[in-house]
Order: sequence, then structure tokens, then C-alpha cells
Amino acid sequence: MISINNFSYYWLDTWVFANVIQLATQDFCIRFLNHSNDPCGRQFDQMTQAARSVPANIAEGSSRRSTSKETEMKLTDVARASLAELANDYLNWILLHERVPWSNRSAEYNTVNQISLDRPDYKGDVQHLSSIHILNQRRKFDAWLKGNDSLVAANCILVLCNRLIMMLGQQMKRQLESFKAEGGFTEGLTAERLAFRTQQSVAADAPACPRCGKPMIKRVAKKGIHSGREFWSCSAYPQCNGTLDVK
Repeated sequence: MISINNFSYYWLDTWVFANVIQLATQDFCIRFLNHSNDPCGRQFDQMTQAARSVPANIAEGSSRRSTSKETEMKLTDVARASLAELANDYLNWILLHERVPWSNRSAEYNTVNQISLDRPDYKGDVQHLSSIHILNQRRKFDAWLKGNDSLVAANCILVLCNRLIMMLGQQMKRQLESFKAEGGFTEGLTAERLAFRTQQSVAADAPACPRCGKPMIKRVAKKGIHSGREFWSCSAYPQCNGTLDVK
């Protein structure tokens, strides 16, 4: 049985939405890209890989949440960047056909944009039931995705991409608030290590920072002309960047 703690992303609307977009993109590329408009297959590869990157990075970021919330935010941002790349591909497809994307005041745009996802209810059999859930959510957009008009499909997926970009932005804001309040395992280890080194410095009569008066920690320069040389650095860094030479 899958552990809910390790696979919490199955319950994220952003992950479900990302899977809907990935499935729609794979279907779009299979049906509308060919040797005439994509002779080397590069467009197919780039679009399907960008679409794959979105749910993959959401899942990996969520799985790293307990280890490092900073990593979770970075991977969520990678997912958002991949989605922006994919959205641009659909925009380019529409422009290539000398058309413009749906206006956000149009009936088509608002109908697609207002379709909401159902809440997941997996009850233990997570992978099986989540797969059913994803397919059911994708079917809500079949009227636009399954027709023979590539421009209708491209417009629909573009609306979904822009919607998910906004959702991921909100998710990152929540992650940032959680990071500021709690940190993560890695951030906690860093804080514990800094506290221990500060305590050691106090016991070893380390000098006080000339700027803020807090104990200093002996560090080694990693780059620049002083690379490899020891120096005293304020324990409150980066809030304070006071330094002293080691005599």
C-alpha cells in the first residue's frame, strides 16, 4: 500500500491538473504533428517533455517537503517554468495558423476556464483510484480536446496551462509561508549546525563581531584571491556580514 505521507501530491489539484495537460499534450502531438510540420520530431519531443516535466517536478517537490522546503519551492518553480514553455508552444501553433488565442472575454475561454476539478476520494487504493480520477477530469475537456480542429484543442490547452501557472504561483506562496514558519529537515540541520558552531566559538573565546557584537565563527574562503584562507565570520550571517582576519 502507498504511504500517504510519501505520496501526498496525489491529492494536489495542481498535480491532477498537470496530468490532464500532459495527457492532452501527448494526444495533441500524436494527432496533429507529422512529417510535414515536424519533420525531425523535435517539436513532438520538446512539447511532450515539457508536459512531462510539470507533474514530475510537482511530485518530486512534494516528496521532498519533509526534507527541504526550499527544494520543494525550487522544484515547483521548475514545474511552472516548464508549463510556461509549453504554453508558448501552443501560442506559437495558433499564431502559425494566422489566428489569435481566445480572448478572456470570449464564451469559449470562460467556459473552459470555469470548469472545476472534482475533489479526490481515493480511500486507500491510491494509484488505481487516482488514475480513474485523472481520466475523469480530463474527460471534462473532451469537447475541445477530442475534435479534429487543432486550433480548438490548442486554445483549450493554452487556457489550462495559464490557469495552472496561476495555481502553481499560489502554491509557491503557501510553500514560502510554510518555509518561513517551519523550515524543513535540511534547514533544521543547518540551524542546529550553526548553533553548535557558535557555541564552540564562544567556548574557544572567538572574537566578537565588530559590527553587531555577536560571536564569530571560523570559516574557510572557498573562492576568490583568498581561497583556502581562514577568516572569522559573524555567526549572524547573512543578516550581518562582519568579518575579521585570523591572526
